[in-house]
Amino acid sequence: MKKLFTIDDLMIGFIMAIGYGLGFAVPKAMGWSDWESGLVCWVVGYVLQEAATRILFSKTVQSNTAYRYTVFGAFVLLFLAAEYAVMSWMGLSASDYLLEQYLYIIGLPVLMFAFQMAVRWYRIRKIREQYGDGSHGFVFDDALKKIDLDEVNRQNQPITGAYDTDLAVKTKTGIYVGVKEKNIIYYSGIPYAKPPVGERRWKAPEPLPESETVFEAKYLGASAIQVEHEGSILKHHRQSEDCLTLNICTGAKKTDQKKPVLVLFHHGDFAYGGSADPLLDGVELIRSCPDIVGVSFNYRLGLFGFIDFSQVPGGDAYPDALNLGLLDQIAALKWIKENIAAFGGDPDRITVMGFASGAISICLLAACEQAKGLFRKAFVFQGNPQAAYETPDVSRNLAKKLLQETSATTMEELMQLSTDRLKEVSQKILHDLYPTGPTRDGRLIPPDAFEAYRNGAADHVEFLIGVARNERQVYKSVVGKQTYEDFITNELDIALQFLDTVNATDAQAVRDYIRELAETMPEIEAKAKVVEQCSALSGYLTARKLAESGKKVYLMYWNVKPLIENLGSGTVDVAAAFLGNREGAQMYGNVLNSDISEMLRKFLIKFLRGDAMRFYNNEIKGVGAIDWNRFPKALIISDKGLQCEPIEDKLTEETCLLRFMEAL
Repeated sequence: MKKLFTIDDLMIGFIMAIGYGLGFAVPKAMGWSDWESGLVCWVVGYVLQEAATRILFSKTVQSNTAYRYTVFGAFVLLFLAAEYAVMSWMGLSASDYLLEQYLYIIGLPVLMFAFQMAVRWYRIRKIREQYGDGSHGFVFDDALKKIDLDEVNRQNQPITGAYDTDLAVKTKTGIYVGVKEKNIIYYSGIPYAKPPVGERRWKAPEPLPESETVFEAKYLGASAIQVEHEGSILKHHRQSEDCLTLNICTGAKKTDQKKPVLVLFHHGDFAYGGSADPLLDGVELIRSCPDIVGVSFNYRLGLFGFIDFSQVPGGDAYPDALNLGLLDQIAALKWIKENIAAFGGDPDRITVMGFASGAISICLLAACEQAKGLFRKAFVFQGNPQAAYETPDVSRNLAKKLLQETSATTMEELMQLSTDRLKEVSQKILHDLYPTGPTRDGRLIPPDAFEAYRNGAADHVEFLIGVARNERQVYKSVVGKQTYEDFITNELDIALQFLDTVNATDAQAVRDYIRELAETMPEIEAKAKVVEQCSALSGYLTARKLAESGKKVYLMYWNVKPLIENLGSGTVDVAAAFLGNREGAQMYGNVLNSDISEMLRKFLIKFLRGDAMRFYNNEIKGVGAIDWNRFPKALIISDKGLQCEPIEDKLTEETCLLRFMEAL
């Protein structure tokens, strides 16, 4: 954590004593009035304080211990010289002002810290009132009541009259007029492909025609049709098949230099979620660093985005339905690549950032030929490309379930179904976590992404991989206790049955490990712990495989204790921390740790810019030097702060689980 004050602050105290103390005493001794002496005190003191701060906290000084102590010595000599000169000349002593200055240096941070703790305590109390022990999962209704849903669900319209040209951006597909709030401009609900409705349902996204029509970009586009779980935050947001839109956020100050671009991929098991999730509001990140451009977007989900109609009569006309969600993501990245320069972004410095299913998507796109060159850096949290299905059987069975529930027999009949009817069926089929998601089909996505990496895929992509210690509770908080427990049991049983065919000895070792854990906890908790450990190992193996294929890889391990144990601490908390999203964290039942958030935002910005992944001493005031070394070391983030060290022994202690994940 950040220190309240350091020896550097005490050195500044010497300079403040000279400036503020003698700046007032000398004019006063010369017969000047109090206000004249006060003015001189303020000017001289401020100038000396700023000069000393710039020198002492500069990168040159703070990154070299010898330079740092040399400057300390110089400041002491400066103080003593000033003390001697003024004593000899006027009989005044700067030391008379040291106590006052040190009380200011020490007292003010302590008061600010006490105030921040009081605010934090208040927020914690409000969260505990809302969530209790967290056993009911995420609860958003009270927070959503404060939102004007009618305003949120409004739609952008073409503009035929006058508009603010300062907020208008011309792209290849239209002119979009955004909204300015303080020093940030938002462009919301911009379409990146033709609406996938009517005859385009279950078809690959089609590019928009060139246009000079002027449109509003004030309101978020509709979320994709999706499953609504107990802990779904978007259940009150407008949903539509016409969902292929994106949002752009950038600083209002225009510059000639192009800015790095951060593109957010939302989470949600490929069945729910979207860019309207308040958690993905990156405004605080942009506000703290206005020289980057933030982008978020929607893509098709569930049976609209990942379904195989190859065995349905007429299904051969829909060959892309298997991985439509990924094709949407590629279409969004292509639009961004072609148009982001108009918003001040650099099309050659695009970083993609995803959580859970968003992270899996990025790992798959990194191995995909169609996505080659669309991004240069990737931050994936809880992602592994092998999590995608190996065969289309799951998506094929989803199509069979769809036919059964709708009594349809052909694609023609399915195409005639209304959106509402398909949403109703989707809710029934997928609410119980019937599997859905992308498939490594060998056409869009290679059968083995890791082999593709070894053969040169993503050679120019730099990766930041993240894993969490307590992700399972986050997932349970979204889908509900019973659904989660059913999922844990089913997924583990399926995985172990597969492992039986590959290595029966390892499969038995995992079963024995579960039984061993179950001696001290309920069996379902033992299974949940194994799934959680496997989840962390999955991200670790992604990092290891990427590093073995020659990629630049940074690894982070999130080990922060949750405010409410039953809500966990993982994807949502990491997203809030990196984006600086305090309100998003609170909605999900946690209080943002401002110190951790500030450090992680700083690291993220360095990653986007291509700067060295290290802090020199006091680069963030009160934080010591940190080097985030590449894999196999990892940046471990805990309540105590940040440290970089090897992580393998913490994740691979149970070797049977490591072999289990490698086999999968």
